[in-house]
Amino acid sequence: MMRELNVKVGKGYNIFIEKGIMSSCGKYIKEVSNASKVCLVSDTNVYKIYGNIVEEQLKAVGYEVFTYVFEAGEESKTTATVISMVEFMAENGLTRSDLVVALGGGVCGDMAGFAASIYLRGIDFVQIPTSLLAQVDSSVGGKTAVDLPQGKNLCGAFHQPILVLIDPNTLDTLTPHFFSDGMAEVIKTGCIKSATLFEKTEKQDEREIIDDIIFECVSIKAGVVERDEKEHGERALLNFGHTAGHAIEKLHGFTTISHGEAVGIGMVMITKAGEENGITEKGTSARIENVLKKYSLMTEDSHSLQDIITCMNADKKRTADSINFVLLSKIGESFTQKIKNDDIPKFFGVKQ
Repeated sequence: MMRELNVKVGKGYNIFIEKGIMSSCGKYIKEVSNASKVCLVSDTNVYKIYGNIVEEQLKAVGYEVFTYVFEAGEESKTTATVISMVEFMAENGLTRSDLVVALGGGVCGDMAGFAASIYLRGIDFVQIPTSLLAQVDSSVGGKTAVDLPQGKNLCGAFHQPILVLIDPNTLDTLTPHFFSDGMAEVIKTGCIKSATLFEKTEKQDEREIIDDIIFECVSIKAGVVERDEKEHGERALLNFGHTAGHAIEKLHGFTTISHGEAVGIGMVMITKAGEENGITEKGTSARIENVLKKYSLMTEDSHSLQDIITCMNADKKRTADSINFVLLSKIGESFTQKIKNDDIPKFFGVKQ
């Protein structure tokens, strides 16, 4: 069954969710783009499985296709890779009316979208997310970026896709680790906006209702993005667990821990601190810990609290003297609170 959402940002764009939609992606893309040339961007893992299907689809509707494949993994999410991408587009003569198609997980979508945003000062791009994390979160909303040595996603742009095609069948080729990685973002969405979604992750077999989960997460995210595209207010709530999570990823050199794992730890950290400071309903962090464990996700990190706090200083949500943290009053209800840099260790219970 096809599910459809329209994101009313800029010119607006559709999100189609349907099992098997990748096998007919060409016709959907042709409806929104009159491009002559398409730069298909994918990684070494995803391209092996789905690259030929998408290439054939694009060629069948008349596009000239140029494919850029990068080494899979967060380690590739650098300015050097994106510069290589846009040089590839220039070498193959893509014009302002041409198109980028991102086929892959969050890293692929973030980089291909960023390359599309800066090539010729911005060309259209389409998202075909193949990981759960990308399907429930990163493919929707127009945040594109690469990492810098100083921190995660510090170089990027807001650039909305013109279409998002989500094929839940691609989840069948994910390893259990990467499926769980995406569930961290599902849990996050429940924590900040939907107690009923959170309860589904606690009590139900997620694979049996995965289409419903994807649709609910995307609906929530689309609504937030429509109300606050450039993150001046409500959209910041989507960063729950991410301030500590990004710091943890940086401490691990973006290699030995996945994004979902790090965000899970970050959610537990901030919620425990919220409970200790009388802000969050008691027992909330225990529920989050239990559901993370259900999906074999970590709930604590090997680095000290002090090291994680120190590393938060590179966070995008930081101002000159404070960091804007996302806290829960209880499951399904969230808010932001600025905490002065000098007060952050005490807030997290670090003895000084």
